[in-house]
Amino acid sequence: MDTWRLISLQTNNAYMNMATDEAILTARIAGQVPNTLRFYRWQPSTVSIGKNQNPETELYLDACKQQGVDVVRRISGGGTVYHDFEGEVTYSVTAKTADLGTNDITSVYVQIYEAITDALRLLGVPADFSNGDAKNCPNLTVNGKKISGSSQTVTRGVVLQHGTVLVKVDLPKMFTLLKLKNASCTQAADIAKRKITSIQNELGHKIMPETVANALAQGFRAILKIQLEIGELTPFELQLANKLYKEKYTTKEWNFGGKTS
Repeated sequence: MDTWRLISLQTNNAYMNMATDEAILTARIAGQVPNTLRFYRWQPSTVSIGKNQNPETELYLDACKQQGVDVVRRISGGGTVYHDFEGEVTYSVTAKTADLGTNDITSVYVQIYEAITDALRLLGVPADFSNGDAKNCPNLTVNGKKISGSSQTVTRGVVLQHGTVLVKVDLPKMFTLLKLKNASCTQAADIAKRKITSIQNELGHKIMPETVANALAQGFRAILKIQLEIGELTPFELQLANKLYKEKYTTKEWNFGGKTS
């Protein structure tokens, strides 16, 4: 049974969260660290955009600024995501695709979502895998409503998949930040009510982020048939994360132009 490193639930700002994920990916490619499962939250709340997106067409940037919501570009694809500090737990999986027994991206999604489905089952929420389509990455749904989405990048045989598990959701706030074509903020929130749900919506009561993270760890152990050993970032990863934080993820060139200096 393979042993993966588990980096327990932590809270960072947007730029350090994305710098840390990239640092782990770089270290895994170099063979310096084992496959890694990481849980984190975002403070302040943030909107992340896919690597090929234009924030000006996807977001109400003035509203983001007024509400103190950061904007960061990911190195993964996918769409725009609102990460609410109170409302979600984010996971990242950084692993050799060979260790997952496949080079097929969809198969990686399926395995990871099976783990999240098992975690949600433990919490009392039955979820189903959705294959997605040309515009949407695969995701998890409950009665047709999205509860977990993610995005991927694969480099030199190593996949980084990071995604959200919605603990609770504030749709009116979400759509004062995210643009939905041909819809006002209010209309967008009303549409989203039919398409998005959360653990708290389904259970009818509050649940702690730590409880969600613990269930996710159990789900990954069971489905991927791995052991998890609690660990920390290595000095190399910490140094690289700090460098990426300063030189990439906090820069306008990267976040608004997709370019690094």
